[in-house]
Amino acid sequence: MIKIEKKNKYHNSSKNLGISILWPGVVQDSQDSGLGTIGRIDDANIKAGTVITMHPHKNDEILTYIRSGRMQHTDSVGNKEIISATRLMLMNAGHTFQHEECILGEEDESMRCLQIFIRPNKAELAPQVQLHDFNSPYSDNHWRLIAGPDQAPLIFRSQTWVQDARLDVGRELELPTVSIENVSRLLYVFSGKINISDTLLEAGDSMIIEGAYAPTLSGLDTADLVLFTTDTSAEVFLGGMFSGNVRDRL
Repeated sequence: MIKIEKKNKYHNSSKNLGISILWPGVVQDSQDSGLGTIGRIDDANIKAGTVITMHPHKNDEILTYIRSGRMQHTDSVGNKEIISATRLMLMNAGHTFQHEECILGEEDESMRCLQIFIRPNKAELAPQVQLHDFNSPYSDNHWRLIAGPDQAPLIFRSQTWVQDARLDVGRELELPTVSIENVSRLLYVFSGKINISDTLLEAGDSMIIEGAYAPTLSGLDTADLVLFTTDTSAEVFLGGMFSGNVRDRL
């Protein structure tokens, strides 16, 4: 297991936007900045009233995982939707796609989210947008499937699975078992504190877990967790605009 502390991410901030970018392969000193099908994870805090104007994506699978606040999404395939902690969005960018984001709320409010860039299995696929309404923003003390390649609320064109859980203080939770032969998992702590195999992980920290090993997590403070699973032997396109390998440019 490899712990990734929040200080090991790339941090960028301005008056209205704070963002930290995790390239999981960089921490492993890999020639690939990603981890299998997982390209990049952005942890963002954006003030209400901020408009991120129309911009392109290409050959990225982009999951917008909001924890607080709301955003109005507009895109080049005709969607205009409000996204929130209970209404999540997956943009399968494909060969041509653009979108704009307007952060909603009062002046003193902000949106907290992960913008997750997953690598598709092939390039130049047709662009599309998926939305799903969840009953609750949280999954208390058990893993909930958010997105996957099939039989999931949101569908990746990639051998990638995303699950989440809110772990209460004093509760324990095992990583789910997997049947994939060549598997890597990335556990991301969005908020709170946990202990995993006598290792402390705090908000912004993450851990790479290779193979089918399923350690138990213990809640030290109410923790919001996001778990990424990738089949490292799956077909993957490494040239996505944001999800692709950028190791030689860092």
